[in-house]
Parts: sequence; structure tokens; C-alpha cells
Amino acid sequence: MNDFDQIFIEDLKCYATIGIFDWERQTKQPLIINLTLDISKIKNPKDHISDTVDYKSLSRKINDLVEKSSYQLIETLGIEIAKICLSDQKVINAKVKIDKPGALRLSKNVGVIISRSKNEN
Repeated sequence: MNDFDQIFIEDLKCYATIGIFDWERQTKQPLIINLTLDISKIKNPKDHISDTVDYKSLSRKINDLVEKSSYQLIETLGIEIAKICLSDQKVINAKVKIDKPGALRLSKNVGVIISRSKNEN
């Protein structure tokens, strides 16, 4: 039995300056972000946002990070997104999947999955 509940955000579309090639640095590219967050079990809920993670606020923070960033690697971006998620006291583990459609000409999609936990060093 799990000691946590989960929150997910699917297909959050953001635009980033990201990549290692000059042409990638010249225009923002679409990224699709999916999150799965393990959160502390909700016990005795009061049916109030303070019982859980405010996913609207979290998605805004992530979008702000992505839009303002200029990382070369989506791995680095994924780690930073995981840090934002884990900064919420209720989040125990964060799984961040970033899709970079169109990154490879002969592939529909490419991406990374980053998993981080509060109890990691």
C-alpha cells in the first residue's frame, strides 16, 4: 500500500530556448511537460486548497521557468522543474517527463524522464 497520493499534470505546453545547435538558440521551441507528483496522503480533508498541492500555481511556476530559461539540455531543465515541484512541502517525489517533438527529423518525439525525491542527497 502506498504512503502517498498522486497529482498529475499532462501535456503542459511551454516554449523554451533550448538545445545545443545555433538554430535552436534562435527561436523558442515547444516542449510538452508531464508531471507525476507523489504527495503526502490527504487525511481529514477540509476540502480546501491547503489540503493539497495547488497545481495551477505550480504550472505557472514551471511555465515561467521554461519561458525564461535558455538551457542547452532538456535534462537540466527537467532537474530544475523537479526542484520546483519538490519545493512544495507536500511533494515527496517528482517524475518529470519532457517531450521535445521535432528534435529528430526521423522521429516523432524525443525526450527525457527525470525522477527526484526529497530524501535524495
